[in-house]
Amino acid sequence: MNIATPIAAAGSLTLEDSTGYARARIGLIIPSSNRLSEPQFRRFLPPDVAVHTTRLRMTGQHAKPLEPLLADVAAAAGALGDAKCDVIVFHCTANSMEHGLAGERRILDTIIEASGAAALSTAQAVVEAFRASGIRKLVMISPYVQSHNDHEKDYLSALGFDTIHDVAMNLPPSDGYLAFAPSKWIDVARANARDAADGYFLSCTNTTQIDTIAALERGFRKPVINSNQATIWAALKRVAEKIGGMPVVPELGGLMAR
Repeated sequence: MNIATPIAAAGSLTLEDSTGYARARIGLIIPSSNRLSEPQFRRFLPPDVAVHTTRLRMTGQHAKPLEPLLADVAAAAGALGDAKCDVIVFHCTANSMEHGLAGERRILDTIIEASGAAALSTAQAVVEAFRASGIRKLVMISPYVQSHNDHEKDYLSALGFDTIHDVAMNLPPSDGYLAFAPSKWIDVARANARDAADGYFLSCTNTTQIDTIAALERGFRKPVINSNQATIWAALKRVAEKIGGMPVVPELGGLMAR
């Protein structure tokens, strides 16, 4: 694949659709209520990169301590390993940060042991995106309650990132997340702009935030990182050799325009 080759339009027939063959496969372990990660990954991944998902009841009323969560992760990762995924993502921003660096490491090790695939978390993808984009001081905006934001700030602080301002929208999960339009996320981001920030973090995998990235970067002239955008980018890095290089996706901002 030429790295400048544009991504196929949404709804176009992909190699996976027509032949069942893909040059790389990405597995997602997502919360059972998540309805936006799958369509967004399919929209922005190259046609010859397949995405496979397994759902877990792990958020809201189904939230659980780390030990029982690990048992569920092992079963989910094993199933995705059966689908021959090259990389398997524990794909929930809040959950991947909630248990701290040590808890995240145990989740990743569980995925590797159960599947034999490479492992990635949304948290890890976001951190890699921050570093690639030169972000150290950030503004965080999420649909969550404040306690979720606080977990994420603690996780990021342990890695040397300074959240200088954060907004927890306290939207009703998960229908409220889905109903919050991109234009509203743009309004919230603009209302909470901070000159001292190196960039902006739109946190959550089950939102329409991904459609605001390019517009916000043009306005702020600073990088904007979103959970799904960062994870698409980080997962593709791990299979880039198999697919002939990293694709350019200008809609996903500077992170994927290089």
